[in-house]
Amino acid sequence: MRSTESVKGIVKSLGLVFGDIGTSPIYTVTVIFLLLKPAYDTIIGVTSLLIWTLVVLVFLQYDFLAMSLSRRGEGGTIVLREILVSLLRTKKGRTFVTFLSFLAVSLLMGDGVITPAISILSAVEGSALIPGLEHISKTQIVLVSALIAIVLFSFQRKGTEKVAFTFGPIMVSWFASLAFFGIIALGDAPKVLMAINPYYGVKFLAENGWKGYLVLGEVILCATGGEALYADMGHLGSPPIRRAWIGVFAALVLNYLGQAAFLMTHPQAKNILFELVFSYARGVYVPFLLLSIAATVIASQAMISGMFSIVYQGITTRIMPIFKVDYTSVERKSQIYIGSVNWFLLFSVLFIMVEFAESSRLAAAYGLAVTGTMTLTGIMMAWIFHLNKKPLLMALSLFVTATDICFLAANLNKIHYGGYWSLILAAVPFCMILLYTQGQKKLYRRMHFMPIEDFVRKFSMVYKASPLIKGTALFLIKDVAEVPPYIVQTMFYHGIIYEENIFISIIKRDDPYGVTGFFKEDIAKGLGAFEIQMGYMEVIDVEEILREAGVEERTVFYGLEDISAGSLVWKAFSLLKRITPTFIQFYKFPYKKLHGVLTKLEL
Repeated sequence: MRSTESVKGIVKSLGLVFGDIGTSPIYTVTVIFLLLKPAYDTIIGVTSLLIWTLVVLVFLQYDFLAMSLSRRGEGGTIVLREILVSLLRTKKGRTFVTFLSFLAVSLLMGDGVITPAISILSAVEGSALIPGLEHISKTQIVLVSALIAIVLFSFQRKGTEKVAFTFGPIMVSWFASLAFFGIIALGDAPKVLMAINPYYGVKFLAENGWKGYLVLGEVILCATGGEALYADMGHLGSPPIRRAWIGVFAALVLNYLGQAAFLMTHPQAKNILFELVFSYARGVYVPFLLLSIAATVIASQAMISGMFSIVYQGITTRIMPIFKVDYTSVERKSQIYIGSVNWFLLFSVLFIMVEFAESSRLAAAYGLAVTGTMTLTGIMMAWIFHLNKKPLLMALSLFVTATDICFLAANLNKIHYGGYWSLILAAVPFCMILLYTQGQKKLYRRMHFMPIEDFVRKFSMVYKASPLIKGTALFLIKDVAEVPPYIVQTMFYHGIIYEENIFISIIKRDDPYGVTGFFKEDIAKGLGAFEIQMGYMEVIDVEEILREAGVEERTVFYGLEDISAGSLVWKAFSLLKRITPTFIQFYKFPYKKLHGVLTKLEL
C-alpha cells in the first residue's frame, strides 16, 4: 500500500513540478550551438557543463540544501524570509532580508512569463519537420503558439482539477521518450560519455576564455525550473519530489548525451532534439511532437498555478495588495484562481511571443531572472546556515552562491539582446510590492489609534450610560492593543453600541498551515475579543470559524480609508487601494451584514 502511494506521489510530482526543467532539452542544446561550431571538443565540453550545472544548481542547491529548509513541509522564497526574520535580532537585518525576498519573488514572476512563451514556441517550431509543413512561416508558428496560450489561460477560471490527474502520466511518457531517444543516439557516438567527467567542462571554459564564459548564459537554460523543487514542495512533500528528481535527472542526462552524440554525427543539424527523433523514428515523429506540445502546456500550467500560489502567499503575508481570489475546487481549497494575475500573465506571454517570434531569440534573452533568483536564494540559505551554526552547509551554500553569481554575470550580456524584458516584467510586481508595503506603513502612521487603556475607560462609561442595540456586533481590528479610528468614530461619535461588541483580529502565523479561532479574556463588560490565527498558506472561511465558536452577529463593522495624496507616488498608492478589493472580500465575510466606516487621511 505504501509503495503504491509512493509511486502515485512520484507520478503526480512529475506533472506538477518538473514541466519547466523537463522541457528544457527542446531548446537548450539548439540555442548553444547557434553560437558555437559543433567541433568534437566543444560538444564534449558543453555537454559536461550541462550535466554538472544540473548537479550543482539543482541537486546541490535545491534538492539537498534548500529542501532541508522548510516550515511544516512548505518551501519557497517567502519561507526563507520567514526563517531568516525569526533568526535575526536587528531591525536593519530584517529589513534587508525582506528587501531580498521582495526582489526574489519579483524575479521569479518575471521569469514565469517567459517560461510558457519559450516552451510553447520551441515545441510548435518542431512542426516544420513534418512533410508538407516545411515552409511554415514564423508568423504562423507565433499564431499557433498564441492560440495554445490563449486556450490554456482561458481554461484557468474553470480550474485544473479535472484534468490534473493526466499531467503525471503524460510527463512520465515525455521523460521516458527523452531517455529512449537519448540512448538510441548514444549508440552512434558512445565517446560522448566522456562528458560525465567535469574536467571537460572546466577545460572548455579555460580554452575558450570570454566566449566560453558567455556560453554559460545559454547553459543555464538546462536548469530553469529547478527552483520548482523547493517552491512546490508544500503541495506534495519532499520525498516524492526527491525520488522523482532522480528519474528526471537520469532522463535529462541521457537526452543531453544523446543530443551531443547526434550532433557529432549530424553537425549540420539546427533543431537538434526534433531532428534527432525525426532521423531515428520518422514514423512516430508526429506523436512525439504532440507529446512535446502537451509537455510544454503542462510546464506552463505549473507556472501559472505557481504564480497564483506566490501571489496568494504575498497577500496573506501582507506584502501584496489584496486581489480577488476565486476557489475552483470544492474539495481542495488550494485550487485558486486570481483573474487579474491570470490576464496579466496572458497579455505578457502574448507580447513576448510577438516581440521575439523565435525560441532561439527568446532563449538569448532568457536566464537573467532565473540566475538572479538562484543567487538570492543562495545568499539567504548561507545566512540561515551561518545563524544556525552549520559551517559545512554554509560553506556548500557559499560555493553554490558563487556558482550562481558566475551564471548571473554571464547572463548580464543578455540585457542587450532583450534580457531587459525579464527585468521590466519583474519590475512590475517589485514596484507594486514596494509601493504597497511602504504605503501601508505610512498609512498606519497617519492613523490616530487610541491606546486600549484609554478606549476601555471611555467605552465603560458610554456602555453604562447609552441605550444599547440588541444583538452582537463585530469590529475588525489588526491589534487589540491599539483601537483604530473607525471604531472610536462608530461608538463614541455615532453612538452605535450593541449589547455585545466583539473585536475580531486575524493573525498571520510564521508557519504555513494551521487555523485556530478562540475567545480571549473579555476586555470590558460588553466588549470581547476573538482571535483567528492562520498559517500564511491557509485559505480560511471566517464565517464558518465564527459559527463554530457560537458567534451569531447582527452586523460586521470594518474600516475604509479615503486617501488624499499630494505626491505622484502616494497618488499611485491611493489608486492601488481603490482598485483592489478590501480584506473583507478576501476573507469572505457575510456581505449582508457588512458596514464600512470611512476615515479620511492625507499622505
